[in-house]
Amino acid sequence: MTELRAKARLRELYSGRSVVAVRFRYTLLAFDLTTIIFLIASSFFDYGRFIMLVDALFGVIILADLAARLWISKHPLREMLRLFNVIDVLVVISLILPLTGEGMAFLRVVRMLRLLQSHQILKQLRRDFQFFRDREVTIKAALNLVCFIFFTTALVFEQQRGINPDIRNYVDAAYFTIAALTTTGFGDVTLVGQAGKLISIAIMIFGVSLFLRLVQVVLRPTKVEYACTHCGLMRHDRDAVHCKACGNLLAIPDEGID
Repeated sequence: MTELRAKARLRELYSGRSVVAVRFRYTLLAFDLTTIIFLIASSFFDYGRFIMLVDALFGVIILADLAARLWISKHPLREMLRLFNVIDVLVVISLILPLTGEGMAFLRVVRMLRLLQSHQILKQLRRDFQFFRDREVTIKAALNLVCFIFFTTALVFEQQRGINPDIRNYVDAAYFTIAALTTTGFGDVTLVGQAGKLISIAIMIFGVSLFLRLVQVVLRPTKVEYACTHCGLMRHDRDAVHCKACGNLLAIPDEGID
């Protein structure tokens, strides 16, 4: 019974609607932001004992989070094989048992993407913030781009530091990433080695695609998501009375005139 109660309490924290559960999920978001900020800040210093201990602490917390989610899952093995959870395992190994610096620890940036795609987190943000409800598609597109930039910058830094004199810290890596992403190509900072060239190619290909997607979303007229009961069309104008696809009468919830 004690185990059942513990699992029920954990499930409430991860998916419930209580004040404690909401605070817990926002705390997870804040924790992941903290790990990313520390990743950036620590790049300006030598990898010493203090950074190693803080990374190990982060690793233990991430491991506890992963273990809790697996414990309450109805299908632990299937849950373990999900991409984001495999990434968590690689992050934990690199943080707790680093062989050369932080290794694959830069993948901690991907955890933000997992949380921001969580159904519970998105539902909570919609409930708590009118700004998020009105601009959810644009915000999600921008966050995906930001996560890509952070992930790529961290990858560039980890792969190039020690072998590239132009990449000394996270800012140098970010400078190159943004220059390649926007296809500006100043040429004062370039990646060395075959792996560096492949990373540069990937940044330019995927980065431009994400930029185009973000511009498209921003310039597109603001829509609301509401499923038409007749044809299933999801996106409609805010003040739509009839579905543009089939003419069916809509009943889009509205909070009133601003």
